[in-house]
Amino acid sequence: MTIQPIQVGSRRIGPGQPVFIIAEVAQAHDGSLNLAHAYIDSVADAGADAVKFQTHIAEAESTPGEPFRKSSEWVSESRADYWQRTGFDPVQWQQLADHAAQRGLVFLSSPFSPEAVDLLEAVGVPAWKIASGEVTNLPMLERIAATGKPVLLSAGMSGWDEQDKAVAYFKEKGLPLALFQCATAYPSPPEEIGLNLMAEMRQRYQTPVGLSDHSGVIYSALAAAAQGAAMLEVHVTFSKQMPGADVAASLTIEELSQMVQGARFIEKMLASPVDKDQIPDQRAQLRQVFLHSLVARHDLKKGAVLRAEDLASKKPGSGISADRLPEVVGRKLARDVKQDELLSEEDLA
Repeated sequence: MTIQPIQVGSRRIGPGQPVFIIAEVAQAHDGSLNLAHAYIDSVADAGADAVKFQTHIAEAESTPGEPFRKSSEWVSESRADYWQRTGFDPVQWQQLADHAAQRGLVFLSSPFSPEAVDLLEAVGVPAWKIASGEVTNLPMLERIAATGKPVLLSAGMSGWDEQDKAVAYFKEKGLPLALFQCATAYPSPPEEIGLNLMAEMRQRYQTPVGLSDHSGVIYSALAAAAQGAAMLEVHVTFSKQMPGADVAASLTIEELSQMVQGARFIEKMLASPVDKDQIPDQRAQLRQVFLHSLVARHDLKKGAVLRAEDLASKKPGSGISADRLPEVVGRKLARDVKQDELLSEEDLA
């Protein structure tokens, strides 16, 4: 099985490449452009590769009866009102994208309507992150396919048949494709993360595969990194006390930084297989500190025939190794040896 990496902006995603880490702001800014920019700086400082938002255009996406995943009983606005209040105009989206580029981040935003695709295409996103609930949104998928840009597809709400259909659609269009295993629960309990599905999707679709995580803790992303995830996506928040429906499923900026450090540590481990036979040579100095040598249990005279009771095993390991006791017993001493003095080859006649 040969899986080819895909190119997203300045980054390559797939086998042999560093894990691509996306920090999703979504609507954590709550409609504040200043907060959105602050998230960009914080995500960059934490070491992520990309920052991602969500582009909702209320009149293109919502109806008055759309259910709203409210974060508390005090939320009184409709879903459409929420999208309207937390949205940005094209100039503001461009400012966010430019800011991300200045900080060395890939700028992404998930569209939720064909109109949102058009807006983001004008902004210049390098790829499309498709959310789990949009897998059957054919008018939007057609608009995305027309751009020819890479697709990062989550399908946390789909069974195999629906996901097969979406994957086949983008492959037929010739778009570079990578997939996210995603548990669409906020927060996701450990028994629903589905790390096993990463390997299944990798085998089934021959594409780079990662984890889009909603657990609200760093453990699942790190476990995915240890299983060779090509991508990791996590929601972020400035505080667990912030308002918003995604907060319970988000990492704080400090947790994001920990996750990034952990993922980088893990990918270095995976890229650095160890040869067991080379360990003694690589650890020669430490072996002298920790291993044991044969020493005189008491003062011994030149010419003495060594007995087991004349010898002890003590540190450091710079003398005759203690595991050679059987071959040293019966040998003669070539000189006087003091108690606790390490034996050397020259001391044996």
